[in-house]
Amino acid sequence: NRSMLLSRKNVHAEAKIAALGLELPNPSIPKGNYVNFKQVGNMAYLSGHLPQPAQGDLVVGKLGEDITVEQGYEAAKYVGLSMMATLKHNLGDLDRVKQVVKIFGLVNCTNTFRPSVVNGCSDLMVKVYGEENGSHARSATGTNALPLGVA
Repeated sequence: NRSMLLSRKNVHAEAKIAALGLELPNPSIPKGNYVNFKQVGNMAYLSGHLPQPAQGDLVVGKLGEDITVEQGYEAAKYVGLSMMATLKHNLGDLDRVKQVVKIFGLVNCTNTFRPSVVNGCSDLMVKVYGEENGSHARSATGTNALPLGVA
């Protein structure tokens, strides 16, 4: 469950993404009977997103087996960018996001799960929206499998 409050606020999110040397991927297409974005009032809810770089393949593998903690951190950053791509596609402008409220991260991993990899997404939100608006509540858990074998 990922929640974001919506408002018109001039933070120049896309310029900050570019300044970080990052780019948004194409918005993802749901792989089942659901939508990636649902707005209720001034809240936007996002479905689960995958670690899809703008250039390249999905990040797949199991943390602690196939991928390192550093690669897991990068995968979580790609998830954050994918979430932002969905927001831009549906809102037209990332500056309409007033506050990141909650991040829920699932990590494909061995029993040595390290929730710190989800900081890849959390750190990105703070870098793009600032400490006050990008800081959020978070849940992170490890699991033995995720769709398409993603990290």
